[in-house]
Amino acid sequence: MGETPENRDLTGGAGGAGGAGGSGAGGKSAIRRRLREVLAAMSEAERHQKSVAACGFVVRSPEFAAARVVMVYLSGATEVDTAPLALRAWQEGKTIVAPKVSWDQRRMLPVEITSLTTGVTTTGPGVREPIAGKPIPINMIDLVVVPGLGFTPKGYRVGRGMGFYDRFLAQGEFVGLSCGLAFEEQVVEELPTLDHDVPLSMLATDRGIRRFASNCISQP
Repeated sequence: MGETPENRDLTGGAGGAGGAGGSGAGGKSAIRRRLREVLAAMSEAERHQKSVAACGFVVRSPEFAAARVVMVYLSGATEVDTAPLALRAWQEGKTIVAPKVSWDQRRMLPVEITSLTTGVTTTGPGVREPIAGKPIPINMIDLVVVPGLGFTPKGYRVGRGMGFYDRFLAQGEFVGLSCGLAFEEQVVEELPTLDHDVPLSMLATDRGIRRFASNCISQP
């Protein structure tokens, strides 16, 4: 792919936040703490500008163009805002789903949404989720947009420690693509990983897209 402002492929590029260091649970705790500080230091204007840029790379990708059902997260205060992505998807006639959390079962249930603000509640540790919605079978989801605190240039991620997305993406019924969405400041060279950890299919930041999976439409 050509590296234009509209469609920059960062596959193989270096991370933006330097080496992570550490290993295991202790290492992840230190990384989460440092990345939370990085995110908290961003201004609202900077976060908005970079969110628009990151979502722009996703919506201009062939993977997004081919997707009929897209799952997005409902953004928190310091996360990449998924609103530009969801709005474009609705404009193109796509179905948007968001995860409704079952805290007792520690799992996410994808339900269709038609608004990012109406019918939304905040539960648990500040998680925004739909109050209700039409359940969508996991095997119908073509693209899952994945949040996280940190990502590596090879597609591994560290979340907020609850494991919901790890379990969701590991389900055999999910046959679509997973796309991390982050600010470039969240990209670190290394993260503590386990043997069974599986990288994401793609990672989009405000600097471009990195692709990792062989079934991405635009090959690495």
